[in-house]
Amino acid sequence: MLSKHAERCRFPHGHSRRIEVVLSAGHLDDHDMVCDFKAVKMAVGEYLDRFDHAMAINSEDPFLPALRKASERVIVFDHTDPTTEVMAKAIFDFVENRISGDGSNHGEKYQFPAGLRLERVRVWETSTSWAEYGVESF
Repeated sequence: MLSKHAERCRFPHGHSRRIEVVLSAGHLDDHDMVCDFKAVKMAVGEYLDRFDHAMAINSEDPFLPALRKASERVIVFDHTDPTTEVMAKAIFDFVENRISGDGSNHGEKYQFPAGLRLERVRVWETSTSWAEYGVESF
């Protein structure tokens, strides 16, 4: 729900979003990879799963109390509408934080390699509409 939107997007609606995480490195690791995809999935899968079948809403939206009563799957964005752009930045910030951590929660087998960089996160709202947030998006 986009409370600041003048038209229909201010009402409950859904999207089938797709998330792209673009990583880079100056060299390949000992397994000839930039990063094992399993490490990425383990690091961010649970965070991204919380968006599945959830209502994203601005903390200032007057419908928030009612939605919280009706569903446990409510994601609140503090004083901002949950636009695709805002979601891309939130996911970018989360992934960047996980990559810059020590990787200890991924187990010895799936740690992020040294020098791994998060370039950008792209969130597809539809098959033709997306927003991107990254180090050098613009």
